[in-house]
Amino acid sequence: MKFTVKKTVLALTAAGISLSSIAAVNLSVEELRIEKAKAVMPSVTSRLINRVDSFSKQLKQATNFTVLNQLVIKHGKKIWQDAVVAYRTDNDFDDRPLYWARLQMFKALKQSTAFIDLLPMQKDKLLWKFELYSRGQSDINFDKKTDKKILITGFDPFFLDRNIDQSNPSGVAALALDDLVISNGGQSAEIETLMIPVRFADFDQGMIEELLTPYFKNNAVDMIITISMGRENFDLERFPGLRRSAEAPDNLNVFTGASAESPLIPLLKDKPLSSPEFVEFSLPFKEMMTAKGKYEINYNGYISTLSANFSANSLMELNKKTSVQGSGGGYLSNEISYRSIVLRNIYNPILPVGHIHTPRIKAFEPKVTEKIIEQIKAMLTKSVPVI
Repeated sequence: MKFTVKKTVLALTAAGISLSSIAAVNLSVEELRIEKAKAVMPSVTSRLINRVDSFSKQLKQATNFTVLNQLVIKHGKKIWQDAVVAYRTDNDFDDRPLYWARLQMFKALKQSTAFIDLLPMQKDKLLWKFELYSRGQSDINFDKKTDKKILITGFDPFFLDRNIDQSNPSGVAALALDDLVISNGGQSAEIETLMIPVRFADFDQGMIEELLTPYFKNNAVDMIITISMGRENFDLERFPGLRRSAEAPDNLNVFTGASAESPLIPLLKDKPLSSPEFVEFSLPFKEMMTAKGKYEINYNGYISTLSANFSANSLMELNKKTSVQGSGGGYLSNEISYRSIVLRNIYNPILPVGHIHTPRIKAFEPKVTEKIIEQIKAMLTKSVPVI
C-alpha cells in the first residue's frame, strides 16, 4: 500500500505535531493528541484514570518481557471492563473515556524502561495484544443461555484534528449494548461487542480477520453486525466494495493515496485482498426497517464503479465492474463490512452479516446519540425472531 508521505506530513503540521517529537519518544500521532485532549476535556480523559495510573505504576516495576506480557493481558482486559461499568454508571452516552484511557496506557507502555529495552518483535507483540484485549476480544462470553447470540462492532472516534472532542455513536453502541439481553416473539438474544480502530494499518495487518474469524468458523453466533457513523439517517449497506477510494486520513493521519479515479485494493498480511469487487450483505433488513425511532432506515444499494454510479438491485449487475465505493463508501466503514462478509462467504454462507451506518453527530451530542442507540437496539430486537 502506497501512503502519500507529503499529505501525512502536512496533516501532522496542521495538527501542531512535529515529526521530531514523534521520533524522540516513538509515540503515535494518536498518542501525541493526548495533551490537547486533556486540556479540552479533562473530565473525559480522566474518567478511567485509576486504571491508567495502576497500569503505569506497575510498568515501572516491570523488568522483562514476561512481566510486561502479564500486565498487558491483565490491564488490557480490565480497561474494557472498566469502560463498560463506567458507561453504565454514568449513563452519559460517551465512548471517549475508553479511547483516551487506552491511548494513555499505550503511551505509558511505550515509555516504560522494560519496554524500551525489548526487541522490536517483542514490542510489536505486546502492542498488538494490548490492542485486542482493550477492545473487548477476551470479554466476549455468551453466558446468558439465550436462544440467539449477536456480535456487533463499533468504531473509535475519528477526524480528531477537526474536533478533538469527537464522539462516535457506533462506539457508544458497543459500550451500551455489551452483555445486553433482548427478546422478541418468544425468542431471546444476548449481545456481545468489540471496538475497532480507525487505522488502515490495523486492517492491513488482519485485525478484522483475527477478531471475527473464530465466530464464523465455529458457528458461534447467529448474527454479526458492524456499525459506524455515517450520513443523515440510518443506512443498511447492501453492497460493500473491495477497494479504498476515500481521500480522508485515518487516526494516524495516514493517507492511502487512493481516490475515486484510482481506487486501491487493501492488504491482508502484506498481500492484496483477493476477493470479488462487490459482496452482498444478508441482514434481515425488512424486519430491521420496521424499527421505530427518530430516523429513517434506508436499504442502501447505491455504489460507484470506474464506469458508473448507480443503485444496484443485485450482485449480477456488478459483475466484472471495478469497485470505487461500496454502498458504505470508500473508507474503513465500508471495508469492515466487506471483510466480514468475505469471511461469512468462506465459513458460514447462511449467517446474517452486514453493516449499519448511523446518523452522524457533531462532536459530542448525548441526547442525539441516545436516540440513535435506542433505534439500533430496536433494529436488533426486530431481527431476533428471524435470525
